[in-house]
Amino acid sequence: MRPLDWAVMVLTLTAIISYGLWRARGAATTDSYLRAGKTMPWYAMALSIMATQASAITFISTTGQGYVDGMRFVQFYFGLPLAMIVVCLTAVPIFHRANVYTAYEYLEKRFDAKTRTLVSIIFLIQRGLAVGLALAAPAIVLTVLLGWPDQITTLVMGVIVITYTVLGGVKAITWTDFQQMLIMMAGLGTALIMAINLLPEGIGLTGALTVAGAAGKLNPVTTDFSWTDRYNIWSGLFGGMFLALSYFGCDQSQVQRYLTGSSITQSRLSLLFNAVAKIPMQFLILLTGTVVFAFFTFIQPPLLFHPGDMAKLKADPAYPALQQKFDNAFRQRHESAAKMVHGEPTREEFKSAQRDIDDTRKQAAKITGGNDTNYIFLHFVTNYLPPGIVGLVIAAILGAAMSVISGEVNSLATVSVIDIYKRLLRPVAEDGHYLWVSRAFTAFWGVYAVVTAQFAKNLGSLVEAVNLLGSFFYGGILGVFALAMYFPKVGANGAFIGVLAGEAAIFALHFTGAASFLWYNVAGCIVVILTGNLVSRLTARTP
Repeated sequence: MRPLDWAVMVLTLTAIISYGLWRARGAATTDSYLRAGKTMPWYAMALSIMATQASAITFISTTGQGYVDGMRFVQFYFGLPLAMIVVCLTAVPIFHRANVYTAYEYLEKRFDAKTRTLVSIIFLIQRGLAVGLALAAPAIVLTVLLGWPDQITTLVMGVIVITYTVLGGVKAITWTDFQQMLIMMAGLGTALIMAINLLPEGIGLTGALTVAGAAGKLNPVTTDFSWTDRYNIWSGLFGGMFLALSYFGCDQSQVQRYLTGSSITQSRLSLLFNAVAKIPMQFLILLTGTVVFAFFTFIQPPLLFHPGDMAKLKADPAYPALQQKFDNAFRQRHESAAKMVHGEPTREEFKSAQRDIDDTRKQAAKITGGNDTNYIFLHFVTNYLPPGIVGLVIAAILGAAMSVISGEVNSLATVSVIDIYKRLLRPVAEDGHYLWVSRAFTAFWGVYAVVTAQFAKNLGSLVEAVNLLGSFFYGGILGVFALAMYFPKVGANGAFIGVLAGEAAIFALHFTGAASFLWYNVAGCIVVILTGNLVSRLTARTP
């Protein structure tokens, strides 16, 4: 990066973090640290919720997903609006009226302590691993920009986030997210506009869409049904809805956001805003990736986007032949695309060249053992955007990373303190003691994120890795909350055994390969509900 980019990035991030800490001054109680004293307005919660989802993974990986696989990933979010309505009608008023710090406190009120503890531990495992993935994404940014080893970049980012999160509490996190989301949208919009403007003369957005369509990238809706296809309208509507229900209704990282609301209405408005805005935002992010694909149709990209993998490939004896094949395929694709944009019938030539390029990249990836999906957008930003704009986009990416990491670490600390430490180890103590323990657990989970991030760099598309990980657990968690809210005759033993059965079913689906991961959420939830009802009927005492 150039000096202007460094200046823009540092000043932007410093201003955002300073603002958040200033808004959080006076957080001297456990309630103010973990729930912001229930004083937050809907618009702050709304953008905070969106910022937590729109992490650095969204910028880095979803744009890469659009480049590689096209628009069909947007179907993942088709079930979200309906899920938000259900959460607003059920979970929001129940949690607010119960006056809980965590969603899992409610499970003890409804069932018993062992069910609350089991689900809390499942959350800690799942979200603890996911926060490592969220930290790995910005580490990719710094590795590409600075040339630092992955271990150093994750450590530096981790220390910054831990310090900020320990000091700030949820109020600082929410107001910082609010600012970061505005910067993120500015960075995304700027990158998309610049990508369109950098297209060769006479191409424009229409030409870019023509090229992307010929390559099969403009595929936002796939109507064919398949249990094993990850993204189609059916898995998005049903599997995506169940995932969103669990994420927004049962996952503390999201529940904690709307538990800070000053009223039920304010919390509902924050979720309804996301119901309306989430799909258009994801569409624009994926569109940015497809426009970048069109850009690299006319401007030759590297064979591999990861600089380290490219260096490794160049040392392999097969490299000269692969590079020659790639160069020839690019020239054919470039020529056929230019003719196609101007109305000539060269679509089949274009598709043939694209297949050759894809095949060559796969051969190269086998040699290096890496996956460069997460490096595509970064290569475009750092090599083609002008000074200052690069700094803004990188600030948006790093700000997004800080947003999701700080929020997840804070929610992990909240569950650790409220559902484990206070419930099982130290039920009676002064408020100042729990505040100190909250900060200590925040630091612990930050360190945990740094450690798990070391293993995330070769997981392919990080956004898919996060969603896959969540799907291992969300179905079971959603099922037990459904039992709690909608099945009054189900008892504690039924709920506990139901969760275990649901998780067993999910892992059985995964290891047999019987269905794609979005269906894990549906299957897990249904198994929990059926098992919970069956066990409760069998163990019910007769009068």
